[in-house]
Amino acid sequence: MSPVSRARKKAPQPVTHSVTGLFKDILNDFSALGADPEPVDVELLASEVLGQFHDLPAEDGEAPLGLELIAFAQRKITPGAAALLAALRVVAESDVERKAADAGLQVVLGRGIPEPAWAGALGRVTAGECWRTGDVFGDESSLLTVFSHGDKVYGLLALLDYTEGGRVRDLVVIDGPADVVAEMREQSDADPELVVFEAVDPAEAHRLIADGLAATDHLDEADVSEDYARFHAVALTWCRALPEPALVPEVAEWSDAERAAVVEQFVAASGEDAEAARAIGALLLEHGLRTDPGNPLRVGPEKVARFLEGLLGEEYELDADHEDAVEPVVLAWVQWTGERAHLTETAIAALDEAVQDYLSEYADDDDSPLERYFADTSELSPTELADALERRMFAVPSLTTEIDEEEVDLDPNDPEQRRALVIAEADEDEEEQRLILRATIVDQLWDNEPADVWQAAERLREGELDRDEIFEQLIDALENSLLDAENLEYDADAYVEALAEL
Repeated sequence: MSPVSRARKKAPQPVTHSVTGLFKDILNDFSALGADPEPVDVELLASEVLGQFHDLPAEDGEAPLGLELIAFAQRKITPGAAALLAALRVVAESDVERKAADAGLQVVLGRGIPEPAWAGALGRVTAGECWRTGDVFGDESSLLTVFSHGDKVYGLLALLDYTEGGRVRDLVVIDGPADVVAEMREQSDADPELVVFEAVDPAEAHRLIADGLAATDHLDEADVSEDYARFHAVALTWCRALPEPALVPEVAEWSDAERAAVVEQFVAASGEDAEAARAIGALLLEHGLRTDPGNPLRVGPEKVARFLEGLLGEEYELDADHEDAVEPVVLAWVQWTGERAHLTETAIAALDEAVQDYLSEYADDDDSPLERYFADTSELSPTELADALERRMFAVPSLTTEIDEEEVDLDPNDPEQRRALVIAEADEDEEEQRLILRATIVDQLWDNEPADVWQAAERLREGELDRDEIFEQLIDALENSLLDAENLEYDADAYVEALAEL
């Protein structure tokens, strides 16, 4: 999204430790506006304030924070309260909040506080031209809508992601939109086969922004830019100056027969194994219908990447017999759908190159847990392989852990990732030294060095001890053999003797 450098600068945000403290800071910010601020600066300040509430949801049973702020300001008979309420009656995101802000302002004015001189100029924007630029594949586009505020001109720039239903991933208000339009045109002129630049009907621009914001706001944890929440309210405010949103194009349901017919067309054109092409082609079509129902056969590098992520995440089920066919069939799909879309040879070549990069990442990640346990065991006999698998699964029973509240798969062959799995599994009360020794024993079991560790563990298993009890004894044996606890130096002979006694 370009150019970020023209984004309206964000004012330093105070650190607050409570909602009441936040509300007080907000009133102070509005008190500091002065007698003659630019209307756009007031609107942006109000939008920033409301943007902070995106990460501060109201407690169960309590009013939304916007209404709480309005009620708080209404009780403060000050010029700052009047300024805040005058701004929120225009910029607040819902009719309920705008009406509450207007009612609160009347209460403050009724107690002798004058209405800000600039209040009538808020929201008085005139919509101008709308422009869109993006890749020829249609994965994403930047939509620029021009607005006049008095004699000043601004732009609202939205980044639309069509791989996720056209949702908005970034928002920014910019100065000098004419310069951005010139840059958009230059990019398209420099690479017309890969970059599109076109005018957009204002009613269609309104639909794209409104639907895109709604799609993003519907997500529990949307991946958005830092500016998204900051400019969210002012985007909705200014878009009210656009014509009513264009009607959403009707999307027809695909029958089973229509799906099967399209897949068979692909199979016939692909030149790949028919059974594999049919299975993978059906999944690619299903992905398109699910994520891009208006144009399910549209092809783009990011759209294909999301499909491959779905395969890795088991969102789509694929028979193991067809795994090796994923790369050639996906590339055939890219060629077939690219030709259907009348993409140029240059565009198809660029698409093919990008998809091949994604496929290489897919191949690198597409390893089963068993393959990770079997790393570096190619020279072992079948009996030795079975023993190695049992030993390594005892050392590291799970390859999944939670990082930042998200489940991730780790590679136990990487010592750092293996230790992360050990730490994730350990008891919270375990002493640091015992945890270090536990990780050391896991390393020894993984490498089978010394082999005495696994032999001792097997004997203890025969004694019907559980895994935790076995590890406690192994840790005791290593701890009692330490020569230098700080540097984890131990007497190897004493350690082997201690293991033999278990």
